[in-house]
Amino acid sequence: MPPLTLQDGLLHWFANNGRDLPWRRTYLPYHIWISEIMLQQTQMDRVVVYFNRWLESFPDIASLAKAKEEEVLRLWEGLGYYSRAKNILKTAGLLSGNHGGGLPEDHTALLQLPGIGRYTAGAIMSLAFNRNHPIVDANVERLFSRLFNLAAPVKEKQTHAFIWQMAAKLIPKGKARFFNQALMELGALICQPRSPRCDLCPLRDHCEAFAMGVVSERPVTGKPKEIIKISMATGILHHQDKIYIQKRLADDVWPNLWEFPGGRIKEGETPEEALVREYYEETGFTIHRLEKIAAIRHSFTRYRVTLHCYHCHLQTSKTEPILKAAQEYRWAAPEELENFAFPAPHRSLINRLAGEL
Repeated sequence: MPPLTLQDGLLHWFANNGRDLPWRRTYLPYHIWISEIMLQQTQMDRVVVYFNRWLESFPDIASLAKAKEEEVLRLWEGLGYYSRAKNILKTAGLLSGNHGGGLPEDHTALLQLPGIGRYTAGAIMSLAFNRNHPIVDANVERLFSRLFNLAAPVKEKQTHAFIWQMAAKLIPKGKARFFNQALMELGALICQPRSPRCDLCPLRDHCEAFAMGVVSERPVTGKPKEIIKISMATGILHHQDKIYIQKRLADDVWPNLWEFPGGRIKEGETPEEALVREYYEETGFTIHRLEKIAAIRHSFTRYRVTLHCYHCHLQTSKTEPILKAAQEYRWAAPEELENFAFPAPHRSLINRLAGEL
């Protein structure tokens, strides 16, 4: 029996080893679209939980198009990069009046929709419609860097273009859906960044890096970005069994999310001094009786944030803020905090204090 081709070997492996994921049970365009947006910058296990919860609230594009932004952001809370959720809502609104209320089976038309770029358009075309369009994520980049022993950084223009060209060239006619998934799945489960499992790889005999003994040296990466450390302070302001929250500006970091006021600690300031200053600058409130709760650490892109968290109280009877860093405010009961979308560090703080507020 002749040896399997690269494509046949990969498809055979995927048929026996592909993970059971909810969107793979249907391959509905809506399901593929939502799952692919969620999978950007997020681990698979977490996405499955969010995806299932999302479908309970928005089972189709029609129901999503009628949703309020607050509902969408609350369901998205914890996934980060909230512009993704806002673009989903914008796209649902556009689709509700066009394309028969569904995603178009046209690559160019998909690229015109908010939040859908080359990768996501290719994913919808190939996974939902089984059309011969390539998709390249970090798993495919790593896999191809080893498969073809690419000695240049994968993000360099020429190397990046080569990977996309090969991803398109290798697709077996009529099998884009399974082939593209197999590439990503092999990268995620076998051709891993550290400790690749070459002994289990169905493409080992085709892998140039394995033949040369340089698997651990691929992919070649560019200069790592500098990690920026930030120290911040925030405070839960209490007044008559209510808690002060405010909604961030639409053009700010974490736009339209609710928060407890606070900000960066300036050089020479203590966290307590920074919090008193930030509250006054943002709301006009003077606060006192600060009580330390915790220091919560959070990472996003290349930032490493340490958030110093406090309980605090009004120093005067004034309860109406002068909003300078927010568009809206509320004095909310502790149990109402579940109804608002908060940035991840603030939600972590709420969860930590569950039952205490």
